[in-house]
Amino acid sequence: MSISTINIGICGLGTVGQGVWKHLESNRAALESRLGVTLNLARASVRDLKKKRTVRLPAAKLTDDPFAVATDPDIHIVCELIGGTTLARDLTLAALAMGKTVVSANKALLCKHGPELFAAARRHGGHFFFEASVAGGIPIIKALREGLVANRFKLIYGILNGTCNYILTRMDREGLSYPTILAEAKALGYAEADESLDVEGWDTAHKASILAFL
Repeated sequence: MSISTINIGICGLGTVGQGVWKHLESNRAALESRLGVTLNLARASVRDLKKKRTVRLPAAKLTDDPFAVATDPDIHIVCELIGGTTLARDLTLAALAMGKTVVSANKALLCKHGPELFAAARRHGGHFFFEASVAGGIPIIKALREGLVANRFKLIYGILNGTCNYILTRMDREGLSYPTILAEAKALGYAEADESLDVEGWDTAHKASILAFL
């Protein structure tokens, strides 16, 4: 069946969610030309409907119920960007049960429920993509799963957490204090909402686990 319009739903319009929305809007023409389809940013879920955001959306496209987006029969692609592992798991499974494509950068979700989500995608004919969860700019997951699939790896070297790298570099080069740079990193949106995920090593551990699983 040929689809001329792909409807995209985003669950979570925080820093990352708004960035995804802006990227899709600003690159819409190029993406549509390459894909040969029309991209429609159809719906988005948020925690607070009254909160001001850097992206402008018609009120009709907003909801405070992420399941309304995940299970909307007109939505083809669901971007899971709410974080956490409980609600994110439930709405991802709900979308996959309808044969949808789900895209997520949720490292904790993958580490805790990855096998269950992959199985659900296979069982219902959906797709679960997670390239953005680890070094999406390379992209390393695609390289490991496809281009280097015949190779066996014993070690992986790299900087897996950009926030820690940023903080340590500024402290070393400029002699600034850790609290000062951490506050700046949070203000710039570099650090996670819960900075302990970055500075206590959880983010790095999640990424390392995903790479090891591959």
